[in-house]
Amino acid sequence: MIINQADLFYGLNHNFIKDLMAIASRASCVAGDMIFESGKPADHFYILVQGCVRLRVDPAGREVFNSCRVGEIFGWSSLIGRQAYSASAECIEPATLLKIDRQAFQSILDKDLFSGVKFFKQLAAALGGRLIQLYARDAENSPDAALSTTEAAR
Repeated sequence: MIINQADLFYGLNHNFIKDLMAIASRASCVAGDMIFESGKPADHFYILVQGCVRLRVDPAGREVFNSCRVGEIFGWSSLIGRQAYSASAECIEPATLLKIDRQAFQSILDKDLFSGVKFFKQLAAALGGRLIQLYARDAENSPDAALSTTEAAR
């Protein structure tokens, strides 16, 4: 079961996972398909079943993250109270996704507060991990990082 492979759902109540599977719908896309766009209503989040998805931010479309691991979740804006997506998601190879409706998921959270709290703790940890990855990548690509590397070689 793909949901069990998603880090955010690790250790959650069996009935919580069962209810989540009941509201999940499968979606497929091919390279170049847009799953959602920045600024559009954040009505769903997604779990990657197979394939690879690129997340981009800002008008220039700067790449932020590639989601290529089975069970990864994206479209988090819908989970943290944002009305619109803060990034755009594009398939970069054929992909299969589970699509979860925001309001239906909220109903599941309301029924099982313990699992809801655990889910959001795991969401915070996952967001923190991605933020650290972004900081590291930006540091590697910054002119100051290149200068430091050059100076270290002298």
